[in-house]
Amino acid sequence: MSQDRCPWCGTDPLYVSYHDTDWGRPERDPRALWEKLVLDGFQAGLAWITILRKRDSFRAAFQGFHPEVIATWGEPEVARLLADPGIVRHRGKIEGTIRNARAYLAIEAAEGFSPFLWSFVGGTPLQPRVTHSSQVPTETPESRAMSRALKARGFTFCGPTITYAFMQATGLVNDHLVTCPAHAECAALA
Repeated sequence: MSQDRCPWCGTDPLYVSYHDTDWGRPERDPRALWEKLVLDGFQAGLAWITILRKRDSFRAAFQGFHPEVIATWGEPEVARLLADPGIVRHRGKIEGTIRNARAYLAIEAAEGFSPFLWSFVGGTPLQPRVTHSSQVPTETPESRAMSRALKARGFTFCGPTITYAFMQATGLVNDHLVTCPAHAECAALA
């Protein structure tokens, strides 16, 4: 990818790879969407690169982010995770992940987690065509609506800024700058 890529990823090879191959690509797999929403919740108050560097450790600690498994967890698993230096050790976020797994299962059973999330953009990625980073919002009416709906269904750590970052990362909105080669790639995947 050229030097015209989005400036937020800088030059860190891990961040550049994430930008070039992951961020903004439309994701429809419900388990992958749930994992990303959980990780965005863990990011609250931190830089995304911190979570990205720990992503493999998170996947191991949370047993592949299988909600069916995590929904059954209790205090012993919370204690184990609080002792794991490979992840962000925040009791509220860990306990929230367990609650979120239960909420995920209810949504998945009722209507499907992926269709539920994609309904906030009418099933098709939004294409705002931003030309400068300053034009990228931190939240939108869609992210506020998603946040309210997730909270109403029992989710935590899903405020409108978190849900907007999630929407960007999972391709519900294509916020690659139009000068970035990934913009056209993501638009074509829409």
